[in-house]
Order: sequence, then structure tokens, then C-alpha cells
Amino acid sequence: MDATATRHPDPESCYRAVKSRDRRFDGVFYTAVRTTGIYCRPSCPARTPAYANVSFHPSAAAAQAAGYRACKRCLPDATPGSPDWDVAATAAGRAMRLIADGVVDREGVEGLARRVGYTPRHLSRILTAELGAGPLALARARRAQTARVLIETTALTHAEVAFAAGFSSVRQFNETIREVYAASPTALRGRRATDPAATGSVTLRIAVRTPFAGAALLDFLAFHLIPGVETAGTGWYARTLDLPHGPGTVRLDVRDAPAVGETAFVTATLRLHDLRDTSAALERARRIVDADCDPVAVDDHFAGDPVVGPLARSAPGLRVPGQVDGDEIAVRTVIGQQVSVAGACTVTGRLVAAHGRPVETGVPGLTHLFPDAATLAALDPEALPMPRARGRALVGLCAALAAGDVALDRGPERSDVRRQLLALPGIGPWTADYVAMRALADPDVFLPTDVGVRNALTGLGHDPAAVVAASERWRPWRSYALMHLWNTLMPPITDPDPLIDPEA
Repeated sequence: MDATATRHPDPESCYRAVKSRDRRFDGVFYTAVRTTGIYCRPSCPARTPAYANVSFHPSAAAAQAAGYRACKRCLPDATPGSPDWDVAATAAGRAMRLIADGVVDREGVEGLARRVGYTPRHLSRILTAELGAGPLALARARRAQTARVLIETTALTHAEVAFAAGFSSVRQFNETIREVYAASPTALRGRRATDPAATGSVTLRIAVRTPFAGAALLDFLAFHLIPGVETAGTGWYARTLDLPHGPGTVRLDVRDAPAVGETAFVTATLRLHDLRDTSAALERARRIVDADCDPVAVDDHFAGDPVVGPLARSAPGLRVPGQVDGDEIAVRTVIGQQVSVAGACTVTGRLVAAHGRPVETGVPGLTHLFPDAATLAALDPEALPMPRARGRALVGLCAALAAGDVALDRGPERSDVRRQLLALPGIGPWTADYVAMRALADPDVFLPTDVGVRNALTGLGHDPAAVVAASERWRPWRSYALMHLWNTLMPPITDPDPLIDPEA
């Protein structure tokens, strides 16, 4: 069984994964036990139930809808998500990403369906067929999981937890927790850590599959820091967040986790203006660290490859750094056309200082929110600190983003977004594909004209033209191959070496 295959999992293959307690399948499917009435992750350490007594479900919400409660031992709802949602990029997977971001809580099923491009009824049919539950049940399961983490790890009151997790009332929160976990919020709190958290500050753990190359992830983020918006230090990265109900910040404490077959954790500390943004902030943090990646499947795909194979063995679990806002990534990508990374960061920092919204964060170095598309669309392109053609491209892109002509929220089809981007003046394939990799989490992007790619291949002793011509063999993980090549060029952060975008 392929660990990325989530649609209608084969029961025999699922049972073999359960018998071997294979952690790679955590989040890919869930095991429900009829005799106990609970559901578990495949790696649950409890005794393996008889095959006749189990059923398999493609989501925690599906198991809950079938009347099963979450196992208190393996905590099946606190697992990395399915990597297939990004590989296949089906409507169900795109919807799940938006549900995790709290779209159903904020905009209802109608808003979710509009973003994905379907009617509410048709989207509900798709989700039920592929994930075993409709959008309301999936959103409810996500709220329950967030609430449990907050109950057990913070000193927030139950009312604060309820609204932070997205529940509309304390009564709904209490009923859901009792139904899903067979325990009251007070009983769950008995397992809470002793360190209290102040209101508005929440510390959570993000589960990631191993191996996990955390240091390399931090190196990439630190190399691309935008002054005022981001800051980093040894073992951590922090940035401002423009969230639905107000500003916030996130700090990620990251370290390598090379062991295979286990679950590692990245600590995320959120400081929020409004606790209702907890789920949205957490989802953005998960995007940054590529939390749902299946590194074993990726690295196995490169095994034996003469180019990427040695790189994958030297940096197992390398991730594709994500983003907290697709519009921001698009703006940063256009600014970075044909200039060094250092130069692009300097120019972007000036744009942030002049047009970003100042915020008081209490975190040194975090002073502004990244300017939104509407603000940048109103600027005079001739006055921007960049060549006029690039300034016009930037303002045109922001106008399209602000008008909703292009959406980078991971809801639409990637092919549609790429076509819309390429239709804009000054946006070429390099820019559109880089945006797809970082903003839309496309795992299969390669940039054949990238100067950094050519420099990396030359430095490794390969013929760039020959390797690029054969790069199709890296599908469906070409984004990870690209990151491995760039990783060979990553200089010490204090002495950046320009990686140049070839696009005019």
C-alpha cells in the first residue's frame, strides 16, 4: 500500500499497516474497533484487534460520524495530515486545507464551496465520498482537536478555549468534547501541563513525520528574512501574522528529528490579538514547516537517483518551506525577479516599512504586517524601488489579487491559478511555478531555467542540460528535488550568496 493513498484505502493493506504499527500511515487512515467503540491511529501501541472487529476510515471525522470516540492513548486526531491532499490536489484535499484554516467557521459551507469552485451540495457529496464526512462534520472534528490541545496545554478558561477553537457557544463545546473524547473538559484538563499561558498567548505542538530536517528549513527561512515581518535565531523562526480577526505572531522552535517511523513535534508559540484566530494561526504555522509531508515516500523515490539520491541521503527529511499568505509569496516572488536574494529582501523590507501596517508585538524585530494586495495595487509603479517593468508587474498582480481575479488560498485548481498568473503582464513561468510551489504547496514543481539549479548541478559535477532534460523522473516530488539542489548552495546566513531568478 502506498502511504500517500488516502482515497478508499484497501482494508487488507490497512490491516497490515496496523499490525506493523507503521507511523507513516498516521493521518492517512484511521482504525475503528467495534468492540471498544474507539478509533486509533495505525501506530497505536495497544494490542492489535482482530481483523473482523475493525473498520478503516479516511478521516477522523468519518470515524466520529460512525459513532467512534478518539483513543485516549494514541490521540489519533493529533497526527500530521494526509500528504495525498497536496499530491493529488483533489477538490476534497483543497477543501480540507481551507477547513483547517477555519473557513467553514468564518464563512460557512457556502463560503468554502465558493472558494473551491463547487456548489455546497456537490462539495458535500465529494467530501462524503472521499473523506467519509461532510464539511460541517470535518470542521467539527478540527474544532474538537484544537480544543483538546488547548485544554491540555494551556491555562485558558473553558470559555476561552471554546471560542479559540471555533465553537459558537460553550454549550456546543462541552457537548462535542464529551461526545468525541468520552470525557468532560475538566477531566481532560487533568492532563494539562503545569506552565500557565497568558490570555492571547498559546503554545502548541505541531506533529510532523520523520525524518525532519529542521535546521535546513530554518536556514532557508532565515536566508529569505524580510525585515520587520520576520526574524530568526539559532533553532527558531518568528514572524507577524495578518489573521482574520486581527494581527498576531508565531514563533517556531525547530530542531532536526532524523529518526524514521516516529512522530516529531515543532513547538509553535502564538501571540494573538483575538483567540478566535487560533486555528487559522496554527494552520499557517503548519504550512511553514510542510507538516503533512511524507519524507519517507519522498526520500525513497530518490533512492538510486544519481543526482538527488546522494543529496536526499545527506539531508533526509528536507521540507519545502510553505507560507502564511499566498499573496505575500506572490509579491515577494515578483520583487525577487532578476535580483539577488539579499537585494530582494532589502527592497521588500523597504516596501514593508513604507506600506505595511505597524503592529506592537512585544517581539524584537517584528514591527509590521506585510502590506496587503489592495494597498500595493494603489501604488504608483513608477515610484517603486525597482525597474519600471517590474513595478508595473507588481501593481498589476496586486490589482488582480485584490479584485479576486486570482486566488492564492489553495482553494482553486492549481492549473487554473497558473493560467491566470501567466495571463498577467510581467508574470512568466518561473514566477508562476515558484508561486505554485510555495503558495499552493505543489510538490511537483521544477524550475529548469533557474540559475541556482544550473549552478548547483555544475557544482555537483553534472551536466545541467542533461539533468534538466531527464527531470521528469523525479515526479511527483520535483519540488523536493529542487530544494535538495538549492540546499547545496545555501551559504552561511551572515554571508549570503545570490541565487538569481532568470526571468525578465
